[in-house]
Amino acid sequence: MVSMMSRAGWRITDQRRTLARIFADTEGYLSPKDVYDQLSVKYPSVSFNTVYRNLRMLSDMGVLEQFYFMDGGLKFRANCAKHHHHHLICTNCEKTLSFDYCPMKEDLELPGSYRVLSHRFEIYGVCEECQQEGAKTIAR
Repeated sequence: MVSMMSRAGWRITDQRRTLARIFADTEGYLSPKDVYDQLSVKYPSVSFNTVYRNLRMLSDMGVLEQFYFMDGGLKFRANCAKHHHHHLICTNCEKTLSFDYCPMKEDLELPGSYRVLSHRFEIYGVCEECQQEGAKTIAR
């Protein structure tokens, strides 16, 4: 993540190194508030707006993936772009599994002569562990 920031012309500050480390050390999703809370421990003067702006810029660069959860919450995680894949996301614990099957066809005919540039496919449900614990999803 730090090398991509540098290639994009970003000044590499200690705060940005710490931001990269937070995502390197986290397998799951982090809300902007989660990231702010972790950064502000080491950097009390950091503002929430600065954290949010950096998260959006990293997402725009493709370094972070952003997800909108069913409760309306925006969360980020390090981009796992090693290969094309999609995600199963538990609505209870937010555990995420990747799968390689892609439901998009290469020859998909879309209205309006659209040309697909990219896509993302996410399936929301309840993981096996949460099912065993009796967790329930909220129907929306």
